[in-house]
Amino acid sequence: MTGRERIIKTLGFEEPDRPPHFEEMFELTVEAFGRDFPSEKAIEEASGDTRDRLLHECVKIYAQIVERFRWDGLCIWRPWGGPQQLDCLRIAVRELGGDILIGGYIENSIHAIDTVTDYEGFAANLYERPADIHAQALEKSDRAIARGRAMREAGADFINLVSDVAFNGGPFISPPMFNEFIIPYMHRHIPALKAEGLYVIQHSDGNLMPILDEWISPGMHMLHSLDPMAGMDMAEVKRRTYGKVALMGNVQCNLLQDGPEDLIRASARYALQHGAPGGGYVFSSSNTIFPGMPLRHYEVMLEELDRHSDSPSHPRYNVPEGKDVRHAPVP
Repeated sequence: MTGRERIIKTLGFEEPDRPPHFEEMFELTVEAFGRDFPSEKAIEEASGDTRDRLLHECVKIYAQIVERFRWDGLCIWRPWGGPQQLDCLRIAVRELGGDILIGGYIENSIHAIDTVTDYEGFAANLYERPADIHAQALEKSDRAIARGRAMREAGADFINLVSDVAFNGGPFISPPMFNEFIIPYMHRHIPALKAEGLYVIQHSDGNLMPILDEWISPGMHMLHSLDPMAGMDMAEVKRRTYGKVALMGNVQCNLLQDGPEDLIRASARYALQHGAPGGGYVFSSSNTIFPGMPLRHYEVMLEELDRHSDSPSHPRYNVPEGKDVRHAPVP
């Protein structure tokens, strides 16, 4: 089964031969391969053959990541945006896209923690100038649709909407305001992006449980990052969302940073044993494979994927009528 087939099967809530895996980013290329991506500045300032060479260099590194760590999908993160991202996407689709799903990021599609620069002014405007907040949200939604269309024309299979809207304690604005200023615009651009033929991933860190039903209501295909440090328990999230939206993530990123290995293994097993049954789960960290993380810790996480997938005693699961899920105990 190819990575492309594996992800599509799990998005349809069927179990593939093993849970699919990829990461939103992998930033340990020096540790893994002794080489780094060309800088964003170098790519942006280059032109002609030099620019083409730098973009091909990015894709060569992506190829190494996909091969070594057996990724089933790839979301282009270097270069991050602009026309250079679209050109890198075209090269990646041409050279790597036969067996894996390939996509790119769209940021700033909704009001979010990472888009607000003046929190005091934003908070005041929610009450005093709501029409301005709605107008800004509409502009963000329009840009997301246009960018997604451009990515699809470049060959993307999916887009990843990256917007952190919650802290560990819950959403960054109250649920009623969330339902007024954010959710309606997600209902606007997520169906439009799906209509372009794109799979849609929606990312947010933090505790989304108080707004989980609203958060998934626009019909995206998959959620990331399911942050366990913020109380996003895989067993509960799977129980509440199965058949509505696929899940990605949940391996605890602070453990991947600090260890120890036995707790990394326990976190990975928990995510797999409660996420994988019945399909609808892509195995990954609850953030990214970020700079400073020991490469060995990522390898430990992947060893648990191998154990889960290859063990002859690995239990098989069925999804009972009513789309509830039975959960195996974590050893």
